[in-house]
Amino acid sequence: MSSPVIDPVTAELGVRPGKIIAVHTNYPSRAAQRGRTPAHASYFLKPSSSLAGTGGTVQRPVGTELLAFEGEIALVIGAEASKVGVDRAWAHVGWVTAANDLGLYDLRYADRGSNLRAKGGDGFTPLGPTLLDAQLLDPTALRIRTWVDGELAQSDDTENLLFPFAELVADLSRLSTLERGDVILTGTPAGASVLRPGAVVEVEVDSLAPGRPAHTGRLRTTVIDGPPLASLGAPPKVDDQLRADAWGAPATPAQQPDRPDELLLGLGRVAVATLSAQLRRRGLNDVSVDGVHPARPGSRFAGRARTLRYLPHRPDLFAEHGGGFNAQKRAIEAVGPGEVLVMEARGERGTGTIGDILALRAQIRGAAAIVTDGGVRDAAVVAALDIPVFSAGPHPAVLGRRHVPWETDVAIACGGTAVLPGDILVGDDDGVVVIPSALAEEVLADAVEQERQERFVTDQVSTGASIDGLYPLTGAWLDRYRAWAAEGHDEKRDER
Repeated sequence: MSSPVIDPVTAELGVRPGKIIAVHTNYPSRAAQRGRTPAHASYFLKPSSSLAGTGGTVQRPVGTELLAFEGEIALVIGAEASKVGVDRAWAHVGWVTAANDLGLYDLRYADRGSNLRAKGGDGFTPLGPTLLDAQLLDPTALRIRTWVDGELAQSDDTENLLFPFAELVADLSRLSTLERGDVILTGTPAGASVLRPGAVVEVEVDSLAPGRPAHTGRLRTTVIDGPPLASLGAPPKVDDQLRADAWGAPATPAQQPDRPDELLLGLGRVAVATLSAQLRRRGLNDVSVDGVHPARPGSRFAGRARTLRYLPHRPDLFAEHGGGFNAQKRAIEAVGPGEVLVMEARGERGTGTIGDILALRAQIRGAAAIVTDGGVRDAAVVAALDIPVFSAGPHPAVLGRRHVPWETDVAIACGGTAVLPGDILVGDDDGVVVIPSALAEEVLADAVEQERQERFVTDQVSTGASIDGLYPLTGAWLDRYRAWAAEGHDEKRDER
């Protein structure tokens, strides 16, 4: 399914690698995007016949639609490893290079978990172009970047991997001997998405360690149309959820119309001030998106983050990245139901980062909200839309005055707080808070209880009670509250 371009590992060793082992999830940004963080590394195998080198083509069979790229760092074993410890594991890695873990989502259902057909096609594992001596590299200071048609789609580094490279080697060698030439694909960061025929995808690995420069060069693959799959075996099959996964949207129940996301619905009913108090009790004091306000007072939302980062304006960068289907427009076309488009604009209010047409497009796509710590254009029209838009304020200037749209679905800083793809944001007139997805259920449960207590306190204060012992609830007042809640008074009032 690809042009016969030899990979650098085969060229170096004179024989194809015996095993290609791929890690499912290893970057925090990808885990956040997927909405789940594994406790242990898990793996699948790819056939060595899927290997290719740089400059080749890969076919997307006619009748399929979801050929996806995943830029990765590949480790090539240099010395046999069997039952090695983590402290000795890196010494068994001979080389590092760039890889593209291509896969056809249309067939993912057919071999769920094994990925044999979905990821085992000819040319589905290009490597190269250069092998870097692993022993001259710091495995915690490598960067992986992927470009599609010249636009940066992925960028992350290895400082905070879920499973460091030495741990992967040691783990795999517990039962299976890793042989010279075996390849380990170490996971992809957020930003992986779908390719169409004609697209050119490039992957590069470089060293970020001071005084230790190195780079693989760009691994280049072009997508072309291929013949249809033969009409035997599992046929291609896609649905909206699979499309969301392939294009890079977080896999949430909100993306399925018949499965409302009860967590988001619940969080949307709770005041941001209450959520802020609950987050503070958990030591999270820096999770408010400061300086943003709703374009339309009374706006409320809860949704999972899709992110967009702007760089400060520079004419040469804007000329390369500002036009066409740029990162801003890609973000708008990717956001979906139950999701919030969150923009990092460095608090720069001197230009608009969103306007009426793009905000309308996000609304039509079902987005829950837009949040930017920059300006908003066409403020009156945006305020009249149904979609909640929170910004630092209005400004008439176009994007290119201060910003370059740069990358999507990466960790960003918005309004002074970190936002990862998949985090949950909740907003109302008091502002916007960011809730790590792993804490969302317990935060919601405690917030609901807090608001129940506050309704009881408000009822008592309105009838003349002193706040002594009542706010916060203690002693006899706490006993009275428990009796009141047990009798269902709060639920009865809600019914009225």
